Amino acid sequence: MTTGHPLDDAPLSAFHKRLALYASGGPFLDGYVLSIIGVALVQISPAFNMSTAQEGLVGASALIGIFLGAFVGGWLTDKFGRQVLFTIDLALIIACSIAQFFVGDVLWLVVLRLLIGMAVGADYPIATSLLAEFSPRKWRGPLLGAFVAMWFVGAVAAYIVGEILVHFDGGWRWMLASPAVPAILIVLARLGTPESPRWLLKKGRVEEANAVLVKVFGPGASVEDLPEEVSENLRIGALIRGGYGKRMVFITIFWTCSIVPLFAVYAFGPKILGALGLTGALANYGSAFITLMFLVGCIVGLVLVNRMGRRTLIIHSFAWAGLALLLLGLFPNASAWIVLALFAGYAVTIGGTQILQWIYPNELFPTEIRGSAVGLASSLSRIGAAVGTYLVPVSLAHLGTGATMIVGAVVTFIGAGVSIMWAPETRGMTLGESCAVNNTPASAVKRAA
Repeated sequence: MTTGHPLDDAPLSAFHKRLALYASGGPFLDGYVLSIIGVALVQISPAFNMSTAQEGLVGASALIGIFLGAFVGGWLTDKFGRQVLFTIDLALIIACSIAQFFVGDVLWLVVLRLLIGMAVGADYPIATSLLAEFSPRKWRGPLLGAFVAMWFVGAVAAYIVGEILVHFDGGWRWMLASPAVPAILIVLARLGTPESPRWLLKKGRVEEANAVLVKVFGPGASVEDLPEEVSENLRIGALIRGGYGKRMVFITIFWTCSIVPLFAVYAFGPKILGALGLTGALANYGSAFITLMFLVGCIVGLVLVNRMGRRTLIIHSFAWAGLALLLLGLFPNASAWIVLALFAGYAVTIGGTQILQWIYPNELFPTEIRGSAVGLASSLSRIGAAVGTYLVPVSLAHLGTGATMIVGAVVTFIGAGVSIMWAPETRGMTLGESCAVNNTPASAVKRAA
């Protein structure tokens, strides 16, 4: 590896680790919020006499909120900075989570979950941009990929909390209010996080950028140590033009194909496992086990992302995960243990695509539009995820579990095809190199070897 960029080739420090942990609070809350509803619906549905369409709307409302909040959050973070919004967005999660405890009808539940989704969506471009712009290139992929790993940690926690509370009368109210607890802890931890020096430099605030660099990296660090990046003053319209427009199309499609089956499974995991033969507490614990396997898959992906490279990892991940869903669809009447094993196989193999959801968009776009790119890709991908989540209970009721899994397999294979055609290689590149439209994958691979 070259040594021409002191900050981009810096060793992993305690600051990087703390920032990665605090920044990953958003994915943790996302996984928690989207998973706890699957368990809570077991009590909410009969309490409010909900139809399958209403169940789907409640399950999808947070995803719709993420669609609305992600792009707005990305635009705001590019305009006003990463640090100023790093804690404000979580205040909405705290307030709306507590308000869910007192909800009295389906409409208000949908509205509150919509607002929570908006706050979660806004946090993604804010936190990932901040982390990407501080991270050394050797560690950028694993640190950003670890974001989605925290999503699954949040999901596991949600299933465990849900299984405990579901045995109490009105336990669903405590389930829906519970995200406020980790949100408060995350807000407190994030206080005092510095602004991105790259963003400050792009805004002409050189002295502030130098002050941050000295604080984080020590005396002698300055903006002169930052690798060069795209120098033109790009605006948000660049996301739909030329080379960046093509990159946005690729990221949006692969991200959508990665999360549509996954979010559908999470929102209605206990119901799907129940239809496949795992019922009661076994369904909830089965969901927790599958979620743990998702986490294992992400860890495997984090280990392989620098060894295999981004392109090879995403193609293999989609292909093997699609095969697991296809087998679930073709053999829905298999034994409960085979069903659980296939779900676990899907969970482990899809991990590569999950971690790349946050690596690719942060590496392929420059500082001026990085937050907007992450936000727009996240927003667009959630359209498909929301539609898929809304249709899951309808599909289970009318098409059956097997056909529903086959549809998920088709979506996953589409992701594999798109990745074969368009996935670039950014391994070993600085942010300046990877965000350049004319980057050269071969040189990046040679440097990383």
